[in-house]
Amino acid sequence: MKPIDKTAPSQHESISLEFDLHHSPAKVWRALTDPVLLAEWLLPVVDLELAPGAAFTFQAEPRPGWDGIVRCRFVELEAERKLSWTWVVGDIDTVVTFTLTPTETGTLLTLVQTGFKPDQKQNFAGARYGWKLMSEKLVDLLGRAA
Repeated sequence: MKPIDKTAPSQHESISLEFDLHHSPAKVWRALTDPVLLAEWLLPVVDLELAPGAAFTFQAEPRPGWDGIVRCRFVELEAERKLSWTWVVGDIDTVVTFTLTPTETGTLLTLVQTGFKPDQKQNFAGARYGWKLMSEKLVDLLGRAA
């Protein structure tokens, strides 16, 4: 199942994706918070402590123009319901929020990244593309993980 892109065509400040997953909120939460699982679908994570205000980083292979580091800090944590963190790369300072809503068949997962500035349209487009790719990996992981 592919994510549904709910981002308005004229929108360049906030990305919104939605997934109707056939997995329990507990299983989806684990994929969003377990460092081993995060590395499988998102990026390797360093110093992850599930506590409000806790800082951590995602670390990828450096690329031209990027040191490979995403600096994050938890903004909101509500087990199996909501997870929100800052996402800072260079001058891009945004917030990523995952909302888990139980359904009859599993979980409705909403991913929203907000805070892009008007002059960051290229970064916005790159993040939108990236989240679609990574979210497909998440769906695949959930289908394989116990």
